[in-house]
Amino acid sequence: MSEDHGAFGVKGTGDTSGFGGLVRTSHSADSTPRPYGGYFDEIADELERAYPQFSEDIERVVVDRGELTLHVKADRLSHVAQVLRDNPALRFEMCMGVNGAHYPNDKDRELHCVYPLLSLTFNRRIRLEVSVPDSHPHVPSLVEIWAGNNWHERETFDMFGVVFDGHPGLTRILMPDDWIGHPQRKDYPLGGIPVEYKGATVPPPSERRSYQ
Repeated sequence: MSEDHGAFGVKGTGDTSGFGGLVRTSHSADSTPRPYGGYFDEIADELERAYPQFSEDIERVVVDRGELTLHVKADRLSHVAQVLRDNPALRFEMCMGVNGAHYPNDKDRELHCVYPLLSLTFNRRIRLEVSVPDSHPHVPSLVEIWAGNNWHERETFDMFGVVFDGHPGLTRILMPDDWIGHPQRKDYPLGGIPVEYKGATVPPPSERRSYQ
């Protein structure tokens, strides 16, 4: 267990967030030992039975803050997702999208994608998470399994630069097509354009006061 100081480890861009004094505890990268508690053990047991490569393709199983997260090898993501959706004892019919995250100090695993899953049949929730290097930010698209992920994958591509292989139309969804960079990465330059309101103007973040 270690500690990160400051605005989530970002340095050199000025602290306009007010979180400059933040101290955050980093937890161990190991799997959570059994028993997980609640229905989490049932899900893990059933997935192990239905997916023989469980021990090889699931890097770790983490229970934290009442949530179960399966950390999956990126190239096996679609295989695990298919089992979670189609197995009658699991039935995770809905994926609530994909959330990107950027950890610049997590060497060779800088970009993370998190998928919250919901079983409507059993009223259960879990998460999938994959990690890929900034040098090769490729993750299989899950649009063929959960069609609702289409726009979510486009947003994660736009904001974080994750390339979803097999996506039917992977283009930017928020920024202009010719925009350079990915604005929600932690190493993205802090700056912008003024925001104009009636009778007032809010300066870009790079011109606001620093809280350091």
